[in-house]
Formats: sequence, C-alpha cells, structure tokens
Amino acid sequence: MRTFLLYIITLVSITTSYGQQQIATLKSDEILVMNDSIQLPGTLTYNPNLKTQPLVIFVPGSGNVDRNGNQAMMNSNANYIKMLNDSLAQKEIAFYRFDKRSATASNIKFMMDDMNFENFINDVNLIVDYFKNDERFSSITLIGHSQGSLVAMLADHTHVDKYVSLAGTSDSFDTIITRQIQTQNGDSLATIVRSHFKELSETGTINKVDPNLVALFNKPTQPFLLSYMKYVPSEEIKKVNIPTLILNGTKDLQVLVADAERLHNEKPDSKLVIIGNMNHVLKSIYNDNDNMKSYNSPDFPLSKRLLSVLEEFIKE
Repeated sequence: MRTFLLYIITLVSITTSYGQQQIATLKSDEILVMNDSIQLPGTLTYNPNLKTQPLVIFVPGSGNVDRNGNQAMMNSNANYIKMLNDSLAQKEIAFYRFDKRSATASNIKFMMDDMNFENFINDVNLIVDYFKNDERFSSITLIGHSQGSLVAMLADHTHVDKYVSLAGTSDSFDTIITRQIQTQNGDSLATIVRSHFKELSETGTINKVDPNLVALFNKPTQPFLLSYMKYVPSEEIKKVNIPTLILNGTKDLQVLVADAERLHNEKPDSKLVIIGNMNHVLKSIYNDNDNMKSYNSPDFPLSKRLLSVLEEFIKE
C-alpha cells in the first residue's frame, strides 16, 4: 500500500537581487515525502508575497541524482537543478526539486527488494498529489530531464497542466544502450548486448551473462531493466494530452537533437525548441573542451535561452 507523508522541516528566507533591482524575497520549504519506506526529501522555493504563481516539479534523470543535480558517487557537481531552481524562482515561478530515491543511501536496502522503473513514476505521482490542491499555485508543470523525461511523460497528468521533455530520448532503453555500446566497442559486443536484451524480454531473465557485461546485466538489476525497456518514448508521447514543450541542446553529448525532433514528429501539436550551445546539464558551452568539465563544476552558466523559453511556456 502506498503512503504519503509530508513534513515541513525548515523555512528559509532568501533575498536575491539582479543589478540595482531587488527581484524577490523567496522562501524555501524543506519537505520530506515518504513512499512507504522510501525517503524523497526535497525543496520547494516560492515567492510568499504573490497570491498565486505557477509551480514547476522537476523530475531528474538517471543515476543517483540529488535535488541540486549532483551525484556524489560520481563526483558530479554541475549543480544545474539548483541553478534552474534559483533562476526560475526569480521569474516568479515556484520550483520543487527532490532527491531521487537512489540518491538517499538509506533507501538502497528497500530498493533492492523492488527494482522497478514504475517506482519512479509512483514517486512523481505522490508529489503531484500533494501539490494538486495547493491554492498558492495557479498551475503545475512537470519538467522531466533525460530519463526523467519518460518518467514525467508516464506520470498521471490528471492534475498536471503542462509537460516539458528536457533532453529526453525517443528510443527505448535497450535500443539506446545497444547503440552506445556498438559505437564505443564495436559490433561484436553489441551483438551480445542485443541477445541479452532479447532473452530478458522473452524469458524475464538472462541465464548466463557475458563477463564483460555483468555491471549492466547483473541479476538484481534485470527486473529494473525489464520494466524500463518496455517503454518507447516516441510511442508514449502520443498519449500525452496536455500542452507539451520539447527541448534539447546542440551541445548535448548524451541525447541527440534528432531525439527531440522525433518526439515532436510523433506529437505534432507539441512545441519544439532546439537551443544552440546548450549541453546535457543545461549549460552554455562554446568550447567543446568545456563540455565534460561542466558536469563537474557549478561555474558554467545555464543557457539563458533555456530560461526564457521555459518562462514563456510555463506562464502562457
């Protein structure tokens, strides 16, 4: 049985300014959502002086992503979610960001008993359920980044007003991984990967995993892979019936512009914006040598074009 508990832990006032002008006095509520035994701590940032304002719920991508957009295990410190939070909040858009369930160490023992992609969707639905009747917010926009694009796409949109696919793929997980391994390691290993995915799809397990692929296809992970690979984003997006914005950057090393274009082609009433010089962690990159560096540094600025496009879509 799913449970949902909300605890307001602290209330912090933040004053921000731009140039000579005072923009807003913002407040941040530290919130803990419980999905049964799984902890999903997060932060809500908003302007308490506004009678109403739109709300963004940010759905993070793959890995152990925390609410700031960092991954401790990978020494990733791009801070892009926190930067997006601060930038949109200054534009009178409330922002909720949370630690993905895999970012909290105490969750791991519970996750191992239930490795299922749908759990990410369930987490988002619980968060939306809490905010759906909050009169401080005039609308709810789900922004799904990378893997989170599919999670937000599959979430219950009954109480969601708008959806943003930010650097979201168009192919299923198995197709993406097979293609990446083929590019990096050649046809031989890619053929084995393809056969492993086929066996997993047909039988629900892989009897004997190639030693070179144990990290990907280990036994505890196989149920998660099986539940994840059945979704094809380019098919699922056809079912989205709320205003949709599809975004990708020309400097994205992980998701191609072609993915965004394919998603748009499958949902022609969506809005497609390709942002020049934006990479996967939403930073503006003008020197290719800086692309990977930006994954580990908060010093690279967010794309200004991204901020203006999001503001326009969320407020329109």
